[in-house]
Amino acid sequence: MSHQTGIQANEEVKEIFARARNGQYRFLKLVIETEQLIVRSAEQPGASWEEDYDSYVLPLLEDKQPCYILYRLDSQNAQGYEWILIAWSPDHSPVRQKMLYAATRATLKKEFGGGHIKDEVFGTNKEDVSLNGYQRYLVTQSSPAPLTAAEEELRQIRINEGRTEVSVDSKHQTLQGVAFPIAKDAVQALEKLKNKQLNYVQLQIDMQNETIILASTIPTELKDLPKRIPKDSARYHFFLYKHSHEGDYLESIVFIYSMPGYMCSIRERMLYSSCKSPLLEIVERQLWMQIIRKIEIDDGEELTADFLYEEVHPKQHAHKQSFAKPKGPAGKRGIRRLIRGPAETETSTD
Repeated sequence: MSHQTGIQANEEVKEIFARARNGQYRFLKLVIETEQLIVRSAEQPGASWEEDYDSYVLPLLEDKQPCYILYRLDSQNAQGYEWILIAWSPDHSPVRQKMLYAATRATLKKEFGGGHIKDEVFGTNKEDVSLNGYQRYLVTQSSPAPLTAAEEELRQIRINEGRTEVSVDSKHQTLQGVAFPIAKDAVQALEKLKNKQLNYVQLQIDMQNETIILASTIPTELKDLPKRIPKDSARYHFFLYKHSHEGDYLESIVFIYSMPGYMCSIRERMLYSSCKSPLLEIVERQLWMQIIRKIEIDDGEELTADFLYEEVHPKQHAHKQSFAKPKGPAGKRGIRRLIRGPAETETSTD
C-alpha cells in the first residue's frame, strides 16, 4: 500500500538516505512540504547512540508540527546500520496534518529501506519519544502479550502434553516463541497478498534448515480452501476472504493455523506452535498486514462458508432476562409468603 498519499522522496533526499545508511548521520529529521518528503536537518554522531539521543532528538520536536525522525543506532544487521523511526504527532497539531503524516509513514519506510528500521516509535508528547520512553517501549515489546481465556486454556493443554512427551526436541516447548527467518519469496508473497495481488499464501517450516518458506500461492476461492489443508502436516495459511456483511462488500485477511494433531511428529507440533506468534508479529508489525481473524483448525473440512463467516462475524447472543420485581421495603411487612390459590385451599380443607 505504498504511496497512499502520492508523496515521495526526490532524488536529493534519496542521496541523503544513501549516505545515512552508510553511517554518515546520527539522525535525519523529515517533514512534508510541497507534497514531498524533505530533510529538514541532519547531524553526524557525537558519542554513543544513548548519549546522543535526548540532546539530538528532543530539540527537534515542535509543539504543533508533526515530523519523522530517523535515528541511527550503533548496532548493525545484515543490511547495515539499524535505525529507529520516530513518528512525532503532537496532540495540538491540525487533524489534517496528523492524517497526512500517518498515511505517508509506509512510503517513508519504503524509500529509506524497511530492512534498516529496527523499531518504530509513535509519540504525542516528548516523554513518549525520549530515551526513557524508547527504553519503556523496548520492555513492552519484549513482554509476552496477555492471553485470552481460550489461549490460556490452550497453553495449559500444550504444557500438559509436553510433560508426557519428552524427547530431544522438547526444548522448543520451553520457549515463548522461536523466530525462524522467513524466506525472501515468502515475504514477497505476503506483500502481494496485502496489496491484493494474491488471494492465498501458504507457508511451511523447513525443518532441516529451520526457516519459514513459501509453500503455495495458488489462486483459491472459498470452496477450494479445504483442499489446501494438508492432512499429514502443519501449515500457516493467509487467505483473502471476500464476502458481504450487512450489505457491505468486504475483503479481509484471515490467518489459519492448521495442525492435524498426532499425525505430525512432536518436533513438528512444537516448532509450528512456537513459531506462530513471532511470525504473526512480523507480519502485523513489520509488513503492516491487518489480519481480521486468527483461526486454528485440525481438519480442512471445518472450513465451510458458514464456519468462516461466523468466525469473522461472531453472532452477538443476547439472552433475554425476565424482569425481577424489586423487593418491598424492609422491616415493614416482613418476608412475603406464598399465598395458596382457591383450588389449593379447598383441597387442604377436605
